[in-house]
Amino acid sequence: MSAFVVKTAVSIVHDRTPTVTPKSKSCRLAGLQSKVAAMKIEPFELERLQSTFEHQVDFNLSESGVEPLTLGELIEDPVSRTALLSEHLSYTQTNGTALLRERVAAQYQDATVDHVLVTNGGAEANYVTMWNLVEPGDEVVMMVPNFMQAWGVGRAFGAVMKEWPLARPGDAARGDSQWRIDIDALERLVTPRTKVIAICNPNNPTGTRFDSSDLDRVAAIADKYGSWILSDEIYRGAERDGRETPTMWSRSDRVIVTSGLSKAYGLPGLRIGWIVGPASRIASLWSFHDYTTIAPSALSDTLARHALEASMRQRLLARTRSILNRNFPIVASWLDEGGDLFSYVPPDAGAMVYVRYHHPINSTDLITRLRLEKSVLVVPGDHFGMDGFLRFGFGERPEKLRAALGRVREGLTDCGLTLSKARLQTTD
Repeated sequence: MSAFVVKTAVSIVHDRTPTVTPKSKSCRLAGLQSKVAAMKIEPFELERLQSTFEHQVDFNLSESGVEPLTLGELIEDPVSRTALLSEHLSYTQTNGTALLRERVAAQYQDATVDHVLVTNGGAEANYVTMWNLVEPGDEVVMMVPNFMQAWGVGRAFGAVMKEWPLARPGDAARGDSQWRIDIDALERLVTPRTKVIAICNPNNPTGTRFDSSDLDRVAAIADKYGSWILSDEIYRGAERDGRETPTMWSRSDRVIVTSGLSKAYGLPGLRIGWIVGPASRIASLWSFHDYTTIAPSALSDTLARHALEASMRQRLLARTRSILNRNFPIVASWLDEGGDLFSYVPPDAGAMVYVRYHHPINSTDLITRLRLEKSVLVVPGDHFGMDGFLRFGFGERPEKLRAALGRVREGLTDCGLTLSKARLQTTD
């Protein structure tokens, strides 16, 4: 693996990728070879933070999903448990068993098993898709803030990455009170060289859900330039109000949707994700999947089929919504006690709230102090390219969530902030 070199990124978002353009069409093969040989992977800072520290702290508020189910909660009846114990630990169908793909396809209008590829988690789904689509010199326009996997992978494959910022709440000129899609900005960014427009809906880290009219306008711009749309929909189904987020599927001939069981279903340990796309593109993606994990685990495929059976799927999503609606008032009340220190928009979906704090301390420095001094892990806005923000997860049990927020309160005080019942104020 000596061909893969790790480099330290200057910045997640603002360090621009140099343009890589083959000298002529005859150089295309050489360009593709250099795509692998010269590939440089920069640290994926959010995943490094979580992978390194989430099991070393007393309280983990970095997770954006709900408390995971136990195997016993998922497989409750004796017949299903016996069937699970009888499962052969062999290679399963490498693109996912037909029944699992059928149950995934049922979530997307007019999709069939040929439109679905099962992967090991949503992360593999995103990686394989970017690997398949992006060539050196291609442009990728990416919604930000966002889960920055596609950003890092695109840079590694030689893409020119272009930020597409959401319009922020509090924009006085527009009177915005929500995070929202800025279609005019997208129109300015997309060019004939744009290979991929990458979105996340519901959005990570803001928890904002984008509606059908926004998605139709994104699709129209993509169609105008012949761009692909990569729509990460891993939080779809985890809406607090129970109104499922519209999918990008079928709004363009060049749509690829990625998702999985980790966030909305409370089953991250199964490592089951999927890609939904045009049948010919799925066949191509499957051949790339041959070079990564080859196949999902036989046990995970079996358990995923059980989870996505229609009645069980509804039970799991109802459980998630119940946790979100039980816990969000806890974190909202805690934030509201902060007075003018915090500003936030209540999330539509996901066990996360993206909070702006008004105090002159770097977000990474702040979360490092909270981790080292209070044994609480929170995600800094730096990991989304936006200093001055924190992403709090609230999917834990209520008693643990309250205890964790208490530790954060202590840590903020130690950083020069004083919390009273009315407001959190800066001390001199």
